[in-house]
Amino acid sequence: MLRISVIGTGYLGATHAAGMAELGFETLGVDNNPAKAAALSVGRVPFHEPGLPELLSGHVAAGRLRFGTSLVEAARFADIHFLCVGTPPGANGAADLSQLYSALDGLVPHLTRNCLIVGKSTVPVGTAEALTERIAELAPAGISVDLAWNPEFLREGHAVYDTLHPNRLVFGVTTPDAEWALRQVYSTPIAGGSPVVITNMPTAELIKVSANAFLATKISFINAMAELCELTGADVTLLAEALGHDDRIGRKFLGAGLGYGGGCLPKDVRALIARATELGAGESVDFLRDIDAVNLRRRERVVTDTLDILRGSASRWGRAVGVLGRVGVLGAAFKPLSDDVRDSPALDVAARLHAAGAEVTVFDPAATVPARAVAPQLVYAPNAAAALHGADVVLHLTEWSEFRELDPAFLRSVARGRTIIDARNTLDPAPWLAAGWDFRSLGRLVEPRPAPARIDSTPVRIDKVVPITQPAQEPWTTSALTRLRARVRRTA
Repeated sequence: MLRISVIGTGYLGATHAAGMAELGFETLGVDNNPAKAAALSVGRVPFHEPGLPELLSGHVAAGRLRFGTSLVEAARFADIHFLCVGTPPGANGAADLSQLYSALDGLVPHLTRNCLIVGKSTVPVGTAEALTERIAELAPAGISVDLAWNPEFLREGHAVYDTLHPNRLVFGVTTPDAEWALRQVYSTPIAGGSPVVITNMPTAELIKVSANAFLATKISFINAMAELCELTGADVTLLAEALGHDDRIGRKFLGAGLGYGGGCLPKDVRALIARATELGAGESVDFLRDIDAVNLRRRERVVTDTLDILRGSASRWGRAVGVLGRVGVLGAAFKPLSDDVRDSPALDVAARLHAAGAEVTVFDPAATVPARAVAPQLVYAPNAAAALHGADVVLHLTEWSEFRELDPAFLRSVARGRTIIDARNTLDPAPWLAAGWDFRSLGRLVEPRPAPARIDSTPVRIDKVVPITQPAQEPWTTSALTRLRARVRRTA
């Protein structure tokens, strides 16, 4: 049985290590952070991902999965080494590859047998070629080292499932041995029907960033349409529904609202722009700059609308000059089922409002601790009611399912103002409107529903029965269309 090391145990690495153990491999996770390695060693996951704590702790207890800090140990232990280290954006948006090179420098000189190194980190196209040269310089004499690229496509909140049941497997390889080894690693999901795409290295490197850039394009496109909807009285949710029925387009990622965030889409879009510019093809991806701008503009729109409401309420309540009022925020993570606040639109909006002079209180079911580390200037509440207490405006910024279960009538009694902005377009307006809220969305028509017309139950008096063989003259046949309908009925 092949033995596996996973180098880097952040979100990707910890999930991948647990997944490899679940697939039956003895696995060693390595991280240069001793505290993180120690926590994982006793089955504690330092971030929120449904299902992962149970999976990881079970394999740690069984002895199939362990964690440490030594790359030397990993070099002597494993046949296949997965690189899952971070590639954060630099000042110009380009990916910082220093962690990749550091991992190779610590691993390759200590290898004791032929092996395969597999990159899973998201990197600029051309990185694998440079790493291959570096490996050749560092490898001990007589040791053969192959490099392959196997990009990840994990969805935060569903990462365990995506690891064990990938919707596609991409193998960027240069030798048959590398392909064989990866097919052994993923034999279970392959047998379960996961398709395999065999490519060269540059294609494998481009697939992940291309996928994320395309998803970002869909999100920003529907948000651009939302802006037009707001100006014309159209409804972006119905627009998206109609577009989604076209199987060339699809419904996923056509949810208009606050826009995308997290550690992948924004980073990968900007890194792709930077890499294309380095290669002299910057003009070919100029549209991605507009995609990024549309996304950021949605955040600014929510900030501007909130400040306008606060200024109006300040004058109404007679508050002192410079005191804007209170904002209750529902959500801090960039998406539900995650505590990830990297480039979170929700946290960005909250921080901007605080900087503008508002008192901002935030509640998130999972992301309070990481949010407080990034934005300690904000107030964090233990529940939604506490976050909305005394609020002049309520903002729904992360679409946790819990927020759809809130009681608008109760919250109306807790908050001071009556305006809620559903910046994710996922709340049902009806109960909020019924409770007296001024409910606002982004590009979605929200109007009070008219009361149903009363039905007159008085029996209709029939003065004359018209024989069925002699159709009565229909009083509405003045239009050509209704005359046509009448002829069709008579001749059917």
